[in-house]
Amino acid sequence: MRYLHTMVRVADLDTSLKFYCDCLGLTEIRRLESKEGRFSLIYLAAPEDEDNATSSDTPLLELTYNWDPEEYGGGRNFGHLAYEVDNIYDICQHLMDNGITINRPPRDGWMAFIRSPDNVSIELLQRGDRLPVQEPWASMQNTGEW
Repeated sequence: MRYLHTMVRVADLDTSLKFYCDCLGLTEIRRLESKEGRFSLIYLAAPEDEDNATSSDTPLLELTYNWDPEEYGGGRNFGHLAYEVDNIYDICQHLMDNGITINRPPRDGWMAFIRSPDNVSIELLQRGDRLPVQEPWASMQNTGEW
C-alpha cells in the first residue's frame, strides 16, 4: 500500500490555484479536464515532492473543480492538510502579505494553521527544531476557526 493523494473540492479554481501555488508554494504537476463529466482535476505537489510526484504520481494534492456551481460545507469535518516548512515565520509573513489570515499564529515557533479559500484547514509545521519565540507572532491571538 502507498499513499497517493488527498482530494479537495474547490469552488473557484483561479482563487484556489493562487492560494495553493502562489501563496503556499505548491506546483501544478498535471491537469485533467473532463468535458463529459464537467470537471477539472489539478494535481499539485510540494516543492520537495515534485520528483516523486512526477515519476510516481505521489504524494499529491488533487483539486477537484466541478464546472457547475455547488455549495461546499465547512472543510473542518475533513480535518486538515499538513506541510513542513523551512521557516514558519517567513511563510506566515508571506501568507499575510498576500492577504491570508493566520488563524493560529506560530506563537511557539513550530506550528501555525491557515484556511484555504474553501475553508480547508492547513497546518504548517516548522522543519526540525522549533524556532526561537519572537514577535509579532508570540503576542498574536487566534483568529476564527482552524
